[in-house]
Amino acid sequence: MRTFRIGPAVTPNPDDRAPLWATLLVPAVLVLLPLGRSAEAPLALGAIGGLVLLARGRARLDDGAVKLVLALFGAYWLAALLSGFAAVAPGKTWSTVATTLRFLPFALYATWALRDAARWPALVAAVAGIVVLWTLDAWVQMATGYSLGGAAERERVSGIFGAGNLKLGPVLATLAPFVLLAARARWGVRGLVLAYAFLAPPVLLAGSRAAWLSYALVGVLLAWHETRRPRRFLAVCAVFALGLGVIGAFALHDSARFGARIERSLRALQGTEAAVDEASAGRLSIWRTALAMSAAHPFTGVGARGFRYAYPDYAAPGDRFVDTASDTGASHAHQIVLEVLSETGVAGLVLWLAGAWAALRAWRRADAGARERALAPGLALVSMCFPLNTHLAFYSAWWGLLFWWLLALYCAALGAREAAAR
Repeated sequence: MRTFRIGPAVTPNPDDRAPLWATLLVPAVLVLLPLGRSAEAPLALGAIGGLVLLARGRARLDDGAVKLVLALFGAYWLAALLSGFAAVAPGKTWSTVATTLRFLPFALYATWALRDAARWPALVAAVAGIVVLWTLDAWVQMATGYSLGGAAERERVSGIFGAGNLKLGPVLATLAPFVLLAARARWGVRGLVLAYAFLAPPVLLAGSRAAWLSYALVGVLLAWHETRRPRRFLAVCAVFALGLGVIGAFALHDSARFGARIERSLRALQGTEAAVDEASAGRLSIWRTALAMSAAHPFTGVGARGFRYAYPDYAAPGDRFVDTASDTGASHAHQIVLEVLSETGVAGLVLWLAGAWAALRAWRRADAGARERALAPGLALVSMCFPLNTHLAFYSAWWGLLFWWLLALYCAALGAREAAAR
């Protein structure tokens, strides 16, 4: 059976050690993330670097990290490729298939640029520093109404991403493990708790309920990582829940916007279908339509990124998301399983599950040092992909970029080498 050997089993050539400037290209993607498509610039440079490494034989196919990248990319990309043959919007699907190719050489570049394990503490600290700056900017907006991204959105804190790009909550919740683990490494458990409290208000006031759940999940997973015993774990979770409750109470008192989000969420308790749909901001209608698409296109779906074009044909009469002028609907399924199933079919879902299995298997086979390095990107990916939540589109240009940036870090972390192994 084929395995992914992760760790110091393959001794790298010392000449392959990446220069510092090459390593900085990886966090540069994150620095430019709030600036829309600007993050594509360092990604493109990294992808070119990855192609050069391949041409020169520096990205060895016998390396465990490289094999893991190939396995994960194969699951992601082949699902989109297969969906193209019966796509409802072939042009959109095939352009998605073509543009997602950029993620593979970038991920290969990252495994080379971050192969030196000694650089990982600084990398995690750098990512944490970037997220802390975004969080401080959000705190300023909470206090003044303005941030580097401009004025706050009417109902949410938008932070550095701006009122026209409401992604602050999901991004902070997803990248929180870097801040929390950096604080844990520097100041111990007290630092971890304070960092969690520092991030919580911007996540809550950003107004994304999916981000609330993701952030709570990160807290639960880190609580288990710290305790490893059921009783202590439950006690820590109770303290975390109490702390979040206190923060939420202050937010309710000081923010009408946050209160409106809570009030809308509580409408689901009425139990009627209309109330649940309203509480979920129409997600119930979208999910029902996604299931109808999946039933009509069971094998390869409607095509990657073809959801909005197929939507009107499967939506219920009077669906609020149908735009009769453009004959399109909701942009994506807002749920990872339904996105994969409706856009890439059963074939795509099987490939994604195979990719998840490969990622988990690589973690299980890694040594303790590799797991420690991969913990931050690994937790971020779990938070991002947790199936009992709502999600942004994983085949979209922006969220797909962040997804693959984290996957690249995860593979690189598991494949990095200690100095003694070289």
